[in-house]
Amino acid sequence: MRAIQLTEPKHFQQIEIDDPGQPGVGQALVRTHRMGICGTDISGFLGKMPFFSYPRIPGHELGVEVIAVGEGVTNVKPGDRCSVEPYMNCGKCFPCRKDAGNCCEKLNVIGVMVDGGLCERFMIRAEKLHPSAKLTMEQLALVETLAIGCHANDRGNPQQGEHALIIGAGPIGLSTLEFTRLTGATITVMDMNPDRLEFCKKNYGIEHTIQFKGDGSELEQALAITGGDKYSVVTDATGSNKSMSTAFSYVAHTGSLVYVGITTQDVTFLHPTLHRPEITLKASRNALPADFGRIIGLIEDGTINTDPWVTHRTTFDTVIADFETLTKPETGVIKAVIEVAN
Repeated sequence: MRAIQLTEPKHFQQIEIDDPGQPGVGQALVRTHRMGICGTDISGFLGKMPFFSYPRIPGHELGVEVIAVGEGVTNVKPGDRCSVEPYMNCGKCFPCRKDAGNCCEKLNVIGVMVDGGLCERFMIRAEKLHPSAKLTMEQLALVETLAIGCHANDRGNPQQGEHALIIGAGPIGLSTLEFTRLTGATITVMDMNPDRLEFCKKNYGIEHTIQFKGDGSELEQALAITGGDKYSVVTDATGSNKSMSTAFSYVAHTGSLVYVGITTQDVTFLHPTLHRPEITLKASRNALPADFGRIIGLIEDGTINTDPWVTHRTTFDTVIADFETLTKPETGVIKAVIEVAN
């Protein structure tokens, strides 16, 4: 059976792996149809993802078809189209007992810590499948990205009428934006890339954008937008330790800063920067099971329009040659999707 493996940073190869066989109790055998390429895959390719191990078959943003199910499986059946919740939690540790399996102490994310879906077929715990009779395979592959933003927005919890800043207009920042806009907060988006800011204006009607130039004008613009108050909620989705270190400067007194981007480098700040305004600092990791069902429903009823998201497509046979190009913002990539099977 064919698969694509990232053997080490910047080196993919097509390999043959064993057929997964028939599903056991609680398992489902699935065929991968579509895989989204996300920041984790790109960071793994570049050797910058702290949770990534090699060699690894990537793939955790997936639209799959159920081929067979094992004993005791009732939530899906053969033929179902599903999104995959890729967080394989233990169910027993402290966070799992608090219904926070996204932060499981023994968490294995498929495509990151264990092999994922960039292959023809694979086995998965059936409870991690979220079916939809309406969504396309491409839409199903986008659900996990959106779930990251859903959880990040919930961590910041912006309220109607508050000012919220999203730093970084890549896929994770945009997925956060999808849910922040539903809160009624007044949104500002900051990014270095003017094309991504224009994307936010065109597709989401975002009035307030700030192009980051590093000349100090960003804070002046932020103060003008908020009437001098700064932002009640700031979400940093850049994965840049420099951005994450300076994001405090945009947070209002008593406001919150959420880190959803990941970096392997030190994030530093002077303690008074946090203490004096009594800022609440939070991390946001992965997503919760309920987020997947919610998102599927929002796409099905048209609240979330996925049409603008996918800007680039490739196939199983061409992705190795295409991948490095897809890591470069100057190519205009918002989200790239791999066609693994028809």
